[in-house]
Amino acid sequence: MNDVPITEQQLRDTMVQRLIEVGAARDPRVVAAFRAVPRHLATPEVEAAKTYEVETATITKTDENGVDISSVSAPRIQAMQIEQADIKPGMTVLEIGSNGPNAAYFAEVTGEDGHVVTMDIDADATARAEQFVKITGYRNITVVTGDGELGAPEHGPYDRIVVTVQAADIPPAWTEQLKDGGRLVVPLRMRSMTRTVAFVRDGDRLVSDGFEQCGFVPMRGAGENRMRLAVLHDEEGAEVALRLDGHPEPDTEALRAALRSPRVEAWSGVTVGGEESMEHLDLWLTTALDNLPLMAAKLAARQRGVVAVASPIGIPTLVDGDSFAYRRARPTDQDDRYELGAIGHGPNGQKVAERLIEEIQAWNDGHRSDRAHIEVFPAGTPDEQLPAGRVIDRPHTRVTISWP
Repeated sequence: MNDVPITEQQLRDTMVQRLIEVGAARDPRVVAAFRAVPRHLATPEVEAAKTYEVETATITKTDENGVDISSVSAPRIQAMQIEQADIKPGMTVLEIGSNGPNAAYFAEVTGEDGHVVTMDIDADATARAEQFVKITGYRNITVVTGDGELGAPEHGPYDRIVVTVQAADIPPAWTEQLKDGGRLVVPLRMRSMTRTVAFVRDGDRLVSDGFEQCGFVPMRGAGENRMRLAVLHDEEGAEVALRLDGHPEPDTEALRAALRSPRVEAWSGVTVGGEESMEHLDLWLTTALDNLPLMAAKLAARQRGVVAVASPIGIPTLVDGDSFAYRRARPTDQDDRYELGAIGHGPNGQKVAERLIEEIQAWNDGHRSDRAHIEVFPAGTPDEQLPAGRVIDRPHTRVTISWP
């Protein structure tokens, strides 16, 4: 029997079916958009089949240090953000962070009476987007080269603004160019943790209407605000580091010594399913605990016994002076259930691990069914006008995380 070549439409249909199965694409208009756009044309240097894999992001540019600075996001992430944006026919949409296919998805959903503006600070990215728009023939897409921090006021105001780069702050231009009641979808970094948040504009503040865990390349230009790293283990291929985002300056040497000390354990009695996301627990932990950076560790660090878990994004880690503890899980005697615990290092490792456990239990006892509420207020808003909870001060805004 001869092998039958898979057509591009079959690749799209398979991708769409998978997006539906994982719950990323629900709106029929979003489903139709993903079925229609030939996304592989944006990255002709990549095998077409790879571009339709729902979890595969295509890196299109790296900097001189090999750091990814531009990409075409994975289809699942793109669909998730488009669903969050709740785009309607005839709307005007601003995309900050160009790649081509995403703007085409917006254009499909807004229809011929809508208008999509896609902008990027990188001329290479906008040139790629312009080429894609030309090849695919979309007439309702405008490509702009400029710093996303400033938006594109000449084409606004906007019903929707969708940001496809990680941002640590919300510049005033985004709120000002968004219609009141409009939606801003942005991968917002809050104390190392990034969530793509759907905000609704209410006057001069933004109020969350859902969020999802995600990962994006960081914003460049005037709004650039990258995390710092405190390296705890620097053996090649097995690096371990804390991702710092407004956290207190750590005693790195003391923590390096702590990591070399024997580990201790504490267990919570709280269990989770194997496929259950920790995104809500982690937001609770960062709300409740003052010094909770993320510990990023390469797989080799776990394989060599340096740490008990490995994650390139990072694991919530409570730091207290010369000691620290990070979240982990272990199998239970129930199928696909895991108990949450903490691994501690340093002179006070046991105490710090038990403190982390207390907040895991508090989340389980009082907030497991709750979802965090995220709001963004202008910088300078008095404390008494903010909801109770964690306040994250940025140059332009005060971001709050509160719980019912």
